[in-house]
Amino acid sequence: MKLTQKQIEYCMECGVCTGSCPVSSEISSFSPRQIIRRTTMEETDENLIQSREIWSCLGCGSCSQRCPVGIDFNEFISLHRQQARKAGNLPQESHHSILQLVADLQTRNVKQQRTAWASKAGSFRDSGEYFYFVGCLPYFDVTFRYLNLSSLDTGRSVLNLLNSMGVEPVISNDERCCGHDALWSGNKEVFLKLARWNLEVIKSSGAKTVLFSCPEGYITFKNQYPKYFGKLPFEVLHMTEFLVRQLPEVNLSFNSSPETTVTYHDPCRLGRLAGIYEAPRRLLEFIPGTRLIEMERNRDNALCCGTSAWMECTNCSRAMQTTRLLEAMQTGAQTLVTTCPKCQIHFQCARNNMETNLKIADLYTYLKEKMV
Repeated sequence: MKLTQKQIEYCMECGVCTGSCPVSSEISSFSPRQIIRRTTMEETDENLIQSREIWSCLGCGSCSQRCPVGIDFNEFISLHRQQARKAGNLPQESHHSILQLVADLQTRNVKQQRTAWASKAGSFRDSGEYFYFVGCLPYFDVTFRYLNLSSLDTGRSVLNLLNSMGVEPVISNDERCCGHDALWSGNKEVFLKLARWNLEVIKSSGAKTVLFSCPEGYITFKNQYPKYFGKLPFEVLHMTEFLVRQLPEVNLSFNSSPETTVTYHDPCRLGRLAGIYEAPRRLLEFIPGTRLIEMERNRDNALCCGTSAWMECTNCSRAMQTTRLLEAMQTGAQTLVTTCPKCQIHFQCARNNMETNLKIADLYTYLKEKMV
């Protein structure tokens, strides 16, 4: 990624990125501007490529969104991470590297059983117009069961909602991880293998629209797949967009219940990186008795959940998660709703170490539970 002279000159005089960065708020030595400065003032990028701070960025997009000269810091960091990995500078992987190993295994011709949960939850097909990209939910479900949550509740709820709308989506045993984490951690080779596999699987299903409940899968297909493979032969649609568009047409109704107060957390990948803010909130409006109270930081100003790509889970991450939960508690809400499985996992983990009655809920499960 080559910056223009104008971008460099403005960058050196600015600093909005550092003031916006949630990592900089916790680690005073971390600064997006200073990272860029080092690469422009030094003859080579070797210093940055060998540094540990290259792995501290969360990719939340706060800096890029506010940059007055349009520097894409996520792209900048991603490219340098590829070089860092080649140079032997690797991230600190969380959870004993289980999820990185799972992604690597999926680049091979392994036989998976990814649909057993779906067989018990509803109806799906091997081919058809709609493809539900389940992503890594089956693997999250096993890995994080100790947190007393089931990530596959999201998949079950999505399938129930789609079936109630008359949609039987394709769900495939041959689907692979979208590759978001591999690409974000500098492992381009694994990303490309996963992406090629997924494209072939979806093409063979005959699907015209691919639906995503996971924000990371959505933006990876939306932004990265076309970048590496050209225009996709199908529509990429986030599940909240699809539900908001289709629910009013199918007369699906929800139970009226005693007033429940919720607050909504905007995932970085769905909010700042994809620009989808209103669809999840409109879905909450469909439920009689549900009252949404916004946290002080919401939409494009929302705080990141503190971790990305299952790496660098540090005191900085935990501090951010605690801060976000305190913001949710200050609204008086009974439930914190989100649309990202990773945000749900991270907040549930932090919540288990706090004294609070705040519930952490997935939006699709929340909708399904209120469905008539």
